[in-house]
Amino acid sequence: MISKNQESIKSFEVAIIGAGFAGVGAGIKLREKGQSSFVIFERATEIGGTWRDNTYPGCACDIPSFLYSYSFEPNHDWSRTFSRQGEILEYLKGCAEKYDILPHIQFNTSISKIRFDEGAGQWHIYDEEGRETIARSVISAAGPFNSAFFPDIKGRKSFQGESFHSLHWNHDYDLKGKRVAVIGTGASAIQFIPQIVQEVAELHIFQRTPPWILERVHLLLFGKPREGAFRQ
Repeated sequence: MISKNQESIKSFEVAIIGAGFAGVGAGIKLREKGQSSFVIFERATEIGGTWRDNTYPGCACDIPSFLYSYSFEPNHDWSRTFSRQGEILEYLKGCAEKYDILPHIQFNTSISKIRFDEGAGQWHIYDEEGRETIARSVISAAGPFNSAFFPDIKGRKSFQGESFHSLHWNHDYDLKGKRVAVIGTGASAIQFIPQIVQEVAELHIFQRTPPWILERVHLLLFGKPREGAFRQ
């Protein structure tokens, strides 16, 4: 006799964790191979991964967009060589719709535990709500930039001023005329610092390891250039 809990357990050939570029791309390729028994778990309410979550000023691709596209779905209409966050997100959404991936995505589902049953040769996947899913194969497409990291700085928790990570940019807070400190000079800081430097009263940048920086020159790729498309 099958219990109600067993009846509620869904089973797939493939489970994908994350609906960013990697997860959506994996789903598209599975469909291309004729595989329809797969599910994509996404903890948010929409797809996009890093291009959904990062909305800081100046957020853009740091490699040319014609290289940061699916090989099977080239985009000949990028507005600039290094496309901005919103444009990249719309491109990904368009691909998910075109290749009919959205019905395979289970939104608002954060995976908390995965266990492999060696005897049965299958994975048991559990989300934070306690729901279980079984799959023969699991593809992790969670990405490396899905969680904010805060350094352990003495006094950070008692600091009375405004404080936020670039991953969770506070667009409601006006930086104009403020004394601002930026900790780190990674890819995100390199993009948003030039956007805020002219409006703040003071800007202090704390750097551990100097990165190499090259100016992003926007080239003409297809057709005529759009206004402001050559130099960011």
